[in-house]
Amino acid sequence: MALTRRQKDLLDFLATFIEKHGYSPSYEEIASGMKLTSLATVHKHIHSLETKGYLKRGFNQSRSLEISPKYLDERRSYSAAPVATDLEVPLLGRIAAGMPVESVANQETLAFRDFIGDESTYALQVRGDSMIEDHICSGDFVLVEKVHSVRDGDIVVALVDGMDTTLKRFYREAGEIVRLQPANSSMEPIRVPQNIVSVQGRVLAVLRKC
Repeated sequence: MALTRRQKDLLDFLATFIEKHGYSPSYEEIASGMKLTSLATVHKHIHSLETKGYLKRGFNQSRSLEISPKYLDERRSYSAAPVATDLEVPLLGRIAAGMPVESVANQETLAFRDFIGDESTYALQVRGDSMIEDHICSGDFVLVEKVHSVRDGDIVVALVDGMDTTLKRFYREAGEIVRLQPANSSMEPIRVPQNIVSVQGRVLAVLRKC
């Protein structure tokens, strides 16, 4: 079964932590290390990874997480995969332009001949119509620059509460609130506390396959 990008991030965090310390992290350390606001979110990811056969844990035991050989084999295979050429960027998954959804990582690449040689760029394919008034339609590809600081009005990839990603215009509001504004007059903005929003990147360009 395929891993979501966030699940892969969690497995990578676990593998790095275990290699460094010789034991698995607590759920609190996982939440802190991955900037998750809720232990329930950690439990959800752990349960999903158990179901998919990537993790094992001892019943009612602390620091009992064990990464399966399945993941370690896949990690080695991924590391040995060919690196994208200068004319390609990784296609990491699909991004919601409606309600937030989890984006799914894969190993495809997408060529952008106008943007080459920059390791901080990647591509996402849009799902949904919430950005149509900015001429970003469902099925389009967006080229994204990895940044953590943006200006009001930028179109961004936003990670909400450590789980869900969405493509919206970014605005700061009073009371440490972030407004994720769709470009579709029929849809309402998403307003959330600033501390549960993480900007994953800023849109540089849009590509449409006719």
